[in-house]
Amino acid sequence: MTGFIMENIGTILISMLLIVVVIAAVRYLINEKKQGKCSCGGSCGGNCRGCAMSSKCHGAQGAQNKKSI
Repeated sequence: MTGFIMENIGTILISMLLIVVVIAAVRYLINEKKQGKCSCGGSCGGNCRGCAMSSKCHGAQGAQNKKSI
């Protein structure tokens, strides 16, 4: 068992680092969404009237705002 760990220590460490990065990214996105910030990746700045992704991050309200243009 120790031999397996020592032979694959690089792979194990990189895998653990990637898992931590993915978890941090998901937590960041969840916190942004809870705060009501636009997490669609667009540059709408919270004013999603012209944003192509408004229906994805704000549901029906965003789609309704988009139609009012």
